[in-house]
Amino acid sequence: MNRSLQLLLSAPLLIWLPSCSAIHGLYTSADSLPAPNSQIRQSAIDRLAPNVRKDFEQLAGSRYRDLRVEHETVEKIPAQFKHRLAVKALKDPWDGLTELEQQGLVLADMAKGGAINLPALLDALEAGRDRTSTFSKPIPLPMHSTHEDLLAFMIRSLEQASLHREKALTNLTEAERHFLFLHARSIAEHFTPQISSLSNQASAQVNADLRFAELLEKQVDYASLLASAQVLARLANEPWLHQAAATWTIPLPVSAIPPGVTGDVLLIQKTSYGLIIIGGPGPNTYEIEEGVGLIIDVGGNDRYRGKIAASAHESQGNAVVIDLAGNDTYTGAPLGLATGRLGVGLLIDHDGDDVYQLDMGSGGAGFGGLGILFDAKGNDIYIGNRLTQGAAIGGLGLLLDGAGNDGYTSHGFAIGFGGPLGVGAVIDITGDDHYQCGGAYPSAYNAQDAPTGKPGDPLYQYDCFGLGAGSGQRILTKKVEWQPYNLAGGWGILLDLEGQDHYDSANFSQGQGYFFGAGMKLDFDGNDEHQAARYGHGASAHFGVGLFIDQRGDDRYSSSGPFYNGGVAWDHSVSLILDAGKGRDIYDLEHSTGLGRADYAGWGLFIDEGGEDQYRVASGFGDSSEKSVAGFFDLDGHDAYTQRLDSPMPDDTRPRNERIFVYPQGGVFADY
Repeated sequence: MNRSLQLLLSAPLLIWLPSCSAIHGLYTSADSLPAPNSQIRQSAIDRLAPNVRKDFEQLAGSRYRDLRVEHETVEKIPAQFKHRLAVKALKDPWDGLTELEQQGLVLADMAKGGAINLPALLDALEAGRDRTSTFSKPIPLPMHSTHEDLLAFMIRSLEQASLHREKALTNLTEAERHFLFLHARSIAEHFTPQISSLSNQASAQVNADLRFAELLEKQVDYASLLASAQVLARLANEPWLHQAAATWTIPLPVSAIPPGVTGDVLLIQKTSYGLIIIGGPGPNTYEIEEGVGLIIDVGGNDRYRGKIAASAHESQGNAVVIDLAGNDTYTGAPLGLATGRLGVGLLIDHDGDDVYQLDMGSGGAGFGGLGILFDAKGNDIYIGNRLTQGAAIGGLGLLLDGAGNDGYTSHGFAIGFGGPLGVGAVIDITGDDHYQCGGAYPSAYNAQDAPTGKPGDPLYQYDCFGLGAGSGQRILTKKVEWQPYNLAGGWGILLDLEGQDHYDSANFSQGQGYFFGAGMKLDFDGNDEHQAARYGHGASAHFGVGLFIDQRGDDRYSSSGPFYNGGVAWDHSVSLILDAGKGRDIYDLEHSTGLGRADYAGWGLFIDEGGEDQYRVASGFGDSSEKSVAGFFDLDGHDAYTQRLDSPMPDDTRPRNERIFVYPQGGVFADY
C-alpha cells in the first residue's frame, strides 16, 4: 500500500477516537485499560482496498464518476437529523465505509476489556454520532471495606449521576419532560420505517415524533446525559462489588424488607436518589415498580419482574441493578428492563446462565436516554419482541455479552437497531451464538410477491430490520408540507468477536441501512452461517448505508429470497459485503439475487478475499442498472460457479475463474 493511500484510509480513526485525557479521566489510578488487541484492530477494508478500488473505478469508468456526482446531492434530500457517517459514506463510499469499520474495530477492542471499559465503550459508541460526554472527575473507588466507605461510594455515585442528569434536562419544562417520557412508549409502539398513508392518526404521530426528536436534539444536553451513564457504569467494577458482598453478611429482619422483595436482604438504605438494596446469597425476588436507585444482589437464582434497571418516571430517570452470581430470570415490562428514557437504565449480570424475557423497548434500549445491559458470562437466552436488545431511537441502547453460548431472538427493530437519532448495538465477545429476527411482522412485499400467500407459505415474507440495522422514518408523499417530517436513520451495530455463530433473519437485516440509516455487522472469527432474506447481508435502500464484514472462517451464506442479498444497494444507497481471509465459503443464494448489485443510483460491492469458494446464485454477480455501479470481486482461489438450469447466463457474462468483464450497464465482475 502506498503511503498516501495508507494515510487517507487510516485518518478517520483520529476523528472519532476519544482523546487519551477523555478516556483516562474516567478512571482512577486503580483502574487500567487493556492493551489493544492487534488482531482485532486489523482493518479488512484497509488491507483489500488497494486490490479492488483502482480496478473497480477504472472498469466502471464514467458511470463511477457520474454516480459520485449524483451522490453529492444527498444532503439536499429532505430528512431531519442526518447521521454524519451515513452522509459521508453516501458521498464517498470508500472513506465512509472505512470509517464505519474502524469505529467497529475500536468498539470490539474496548468491549474485550469487560466491565472496566464500559464507560469508555459508551464514549466510543456515541462518538459515531458525534456526541461526547461532559468531563467530570470520577468518584474515587472505596479504599477501605467499611460499611461507611462502601455506602458513601454508592450514594455519591448516584448523586453525581443525578446531577449530570438534571443538568442534561435543565432546558426542558415540566410539560416537555412529561411529553418526552410518555412519547418514548408511543414511538416504540408505532415506529415504522415508511409511512405510506397520512391518516389523521398517522399525521398526529409524525407530528409528535418530530417534536420528540427536536426536543432531544435542541434542548437536551446529551453530553451530560452520557456522563451520567458513565458514572453509573463504574459501579460495575468487580473488586469493589466483592468488597460489598463480603462486608454485608447479616440478613435484615423480614419486617424491614419492602413490599415486592423476597429472600434475605442485607441492606436497605433510603436516599434522595431511590432505595439502595443489597440482596443476600440465596434466591431473591424483586418486583418494585418505582423508587429504586440501586440493587446489588450477591448470589442465588433470582427473579426480577416489572421495572428492572429502567427509568420509572420522569422525576427519577436513573436506575441500576447489579447481580453478581446465579442463574437468574429477568421478566421486564414494556420499556422496563435496562431501558433509559430521560435518564439511564443499567443492568449488570456478572455470572450465571440467565434468561431475559424482554418486552417492547427493553434489553439495552434508549428512548431519550441510555439503556445498557451487560452480561459478563454464562449461557444466556434473550427473548424479545419489538425494539429490544441494543435498540435506540433518540438515545443509546447497548447489549454487551462477555462469554457463553447465547441465544438472541426478536420480532424486529432489534439486536443492534438504530432509529432516528439513535445508536443501537449488540456486542458478543465469545461463544457459539444463535441470532434470530423476524416471523412476526408480515412484509408489504407480500402484496406483489405472494398476493394469495399465508403465513407459513414458502413465498410469504416477514420484515426484521435488525442484526445491525439503521433506519429512518420516511414519509412517502409528494406533499411538500410533509417533507420536513422525514427523520433520518441512526446507526445499528452487531459485533460478534469469536465463535461458531448462526444468524437467521427476515427482510432488511444483517448490516442493513434504510433512509439515511447505517447498519453494520462484523463477525470476527468462526465458521458461521448467515441466513437472511430480502435486503440482507450488507444491503441498503433509499439513501441507506449497509456494511457486512466476516473476518475469518469457513462460512455459509444463504437466503430465502426472493431478491437482493450480499452487497446490494437500491435508490442512492451504498452497500459492501466483504468476506476476508482464505476460508472456503459457500454462497447458497439460489433463491435470491445479488453479490454486488445496484439499482437507481446505488453503489453495491461484493469482495471475497480468497479460498476455494462455491457460488450458487440465481443472478447478479456485480450487475447494475439505472445509473448505478456494482462490483463482484473474488481475489484468489479456484472457485465453483453453479448456474440454475432455469436461469442460464449468456456465455460472455457467465461467471467463472480468472475472468473479468463489464456488464452493458456498467457493473463489474472480476475473478482473479
